[in-house]
Order: sequence, then structure tokens, then C-alpha cells
Amino acid sequence: MQTVQGQTKLRRDGFSSGLAVFFATLGSAVGLGNIWKFPYLTGQYGGGAFLLVYLVCILLVGLPIMLGEFYIGRKARRNAVGAFAKLAPQTAWKHTGTLAVLAVYLIMFFYSCVAGWVYFYLFKALSGDFAQITLETAKAQFGNVVIGPWSPIIWQVIVMAVVSAILMLGVQKGIEKITKTLMPLLFILILICDIRALTLPGAAEGLNFLFQVDFSKLTPTVILTALGLAFFKLSLGMGVMITYSSYFTADTNFFGTATKVALSDTLVSMLAGIAIFPTVFSFGMEPGAGPGLLFMTIPLVFSKMPFGNTLLVAFFFLTSIAATTAMLSLVEVLVAYLAEEHGLSRRISVLVNAVIIVAFGALAALSVDKASLLGHITIFDKGFFDLFDYISSNILLPVGGLLVALFVGYAADREDVRRELTNRGAVRLAGMVDLFFFVIRYVTPAALIVVFLNSVGVIG
Repeated sequence: MQTVQGQTKLRRDGFSSGLAVFFATLGSAVGLGNIWKFPYLTGQYGGGAFLLVYLVCILLVGLPIMLGEFYIGRKARRNAVGAFAKLAPQTAWKHTGTLAVLAVYLIMFFYSCVAGWVYFYLFKALSGDFAQITLETAKAQFGNVVIGPWSPIIWQVIVMAVVSAILMLGVQKGIEKITKTLMPLLFILILICDIRALTLPGAAEGLNFLFQVDFSKLTPTVILTALGLAFFKLSLGMGVMITYSSYFTADTNFFGTATKVALSDTLVSMLAGIAIFPTVFSFGMEPGAGPGLLFMTIPLVFSKMPFGNTLLVAFFFLTSIAATTAMLSLVEVLVAYLAEEHGLSRRISVLVNAVIIVAFGALAALSVDKASLLGHITIFDKGFFDLFDYISSNILLPVGGLLVALFVGYAADREDVRRELTNRGAVRLAGMVDLFFFVIRYVTPAALIVVFLNSVGVIG
């Protein structure tokens, strides 16, 4: 820490290489949605047709916003709030970062709760408790961890302890080292589960469910679902990419990094689908069971396989990896904010945020089910868990993404953005930059407005 003209200036950490940038950024995008939500939506909404629409939405919304956030973060070398304050001082744009920080807090209140369930199931799998499981006992176990009251809080605290310990090590020794280790491991574990799933009788039916192209299912609602998923899936509109890109090296190729992250994130999701659906169909399970499939029927399915418990441990371990790396990126937004804007040390900033997340997260953890301790309390007809999810996902994230698009497309200096995107001319992509400006000025804002109106129920 240095003092310059009476002001405290924190010595900022950063990623060490392009490979570190890729794994850390991919880790922020890969989360619990990859393991269940993405393959489930793909299967339900037209298989390959939905995937095609999703990829188009990535090009029109996901990549432009990601590139815009990359510009803001590396140009400012500050956290989500400080970046806008530095690039657009004395203007209303500075509140964009504040919205992102608020969104991350709300997301973490319920996301840490779900991650706690994953950790619990990993522990149960390691203990061999699923060996004699039945559908009734699987439902009972899920009910116990969800309803609590002590179990969901304890596992939420454990999750935050793990994430906090990694973040205290810093960007290079913590986030970079962990993501460079865990992301390749995640790919390996998914491939192992895929190989086993594909050898099961009836696996072809599961693959057909996931990949069969059915354009008749592509209704306007389905297209809006793909558009919203493309945006939310890449951790956009919440300050994550702004914060992470503030740690980028000066020669990081924005276009290359964004493209590789988007494609790799999609690949992880599809590989997860290959691991799940052939298994589910092989044992006659219901593929449309939603989140309950992950926590109730998957242990039952694996228990009936040779070496099933070993595969179950691998499955929940990779799920815990996805949850942990996503949480690292989310909490880092908050840590950087408190450290740089309020002068706290990194260690204190991590601890303060952990306490805040657990305190408010307990409200979410105890309100998941009507039988939960706080399940009877509702605000606007929503329990705390659903309320935190709705406000962040349906309101703050699309609004935040829209503001990023408008800022980069209209408020920022066009030539300054061009210099940053091309690494001051080192990356020769003049045509791509011109296309980027057109899309982020006209196409992306229009798409995000539609996503927002659909999310709050005005259309769709």
C-alpha cells in the first residue's frame, strides 16, 4: 500500500498470462447453470434448434457486452464502481457500477445457498450414504438440507469459508492458481461422466432429447429464453467482467478471449447434458424435473450403476468446482469494491463480505420451501430466496447490461475504445471493431430492452 499526495493507493494484483486470463474468465462464466439449466432448456426448447438460436444470441448480445466490459475494466484498472467513476467522473454513469455491486450481493445471497446444497451432496457421496438410496429417501434427504433449519446455514458457511480462503490469497495466488487447476479438472471429470453415460443402454434416447433439431418448438418465448440465457450465462451486467478485466495483462486479446470463453462455456454445458440425459433416460427418470433432478434423482441413478458411487463423487465434485469458480468471480467484485473504494485491506474486505453474504443469505436459505423456518414470510408474493433471484436476474442484470452497452456505444470516446480493443493497433481487426460498434450501439440495446420487458412480464 502506498500513499500518494495524501491519498491511499492500493497496489493492485493482476493475472500473470493470457492462459490465466482465459481460465479465470471461463471460471466466472461456468456455474451451476451449466450443469443443469443450460442442457435442460436446450432439451426442452428444440434441442439443436435452441442451441443455434443461443449461439446467435451470444454473437448479438453476449460477446458485445463482454467486450464492452473488458474495455471498461482494463482501461480504468478499477473495480466496477471505481471504473465508471474514473472513466465518467461527475456523471450519472457512476451509478452503473453501484447497480452491479447490488446485483452481485443479491445473487450471492441465494447462490451461496444452492452451492451449500452441492457441497452437502458431495460430502454425502464421499461418505457413501447413497449406496442404498431409494426415491423416497432421496426426496427426504433433499428436504432435510433445504428445510433445515441448521443444515442449509452450516453448508452455506462452509462454502463461504472455502471461497474466502481462496480470495484472501489474492488474484494470482488465489483466483488464478485455483481456476488454472480446477477448470481443466472440470473438463476431465465431465468427460469421464460422459463416457460412462454413453455406454448405458438407451443412451441414444437421451442424446436425441438433447440434440434433435425441432424448429417447431422455436416460439417467440423460446427465442427470448435463449436471448436471456446467453446474457446471464456469461456473467454479464454484474461487474464481474469489469473487475476481472481490470486484472488483464496489457496484451490480452479481447476478441480472442471473449470468443474462447463463450465457446468453452457452451461446450461445458453441452458435455454436462451428455452426462445427465443419457443417464436419466437409461433409468426411466423424468427429464423435465428441474433442479430436483440434480439433487434427488441423480444420486438414485448413479447408485444403480457399477462404480456408481465413484461416478457420483466425480459428478458432485465437478458441480462443486463450477459453483466455487463462479462464486470466486462474484465475490471478487465485492472484495475489489470495498478494498478500493473504502480503503479496506483485502483480508478485511473478504471477511466483511463473507459476513454480509452469510447474514442475508440465511434469509434465502431458510425460505426456499414453505415448510422452511421463514417460508411463510413473503414480499410481493415471493419468499426471500425467490425475491433475491427475481430482483437481480430480472431487473438489475438486464438494466446493468443495457447501461454498459449505451456507455460504450455512445458515452465513451470511440477512438479510445478502438485503441483498447485492438491493443493500440497490435491486433489487426478493423472490420470486427466496426461491426462491434454497430452491434453494441443498435442491436444489443434493442435486444436487452426486449429481454428486460420479457423478464418483468410486460411482454412474452
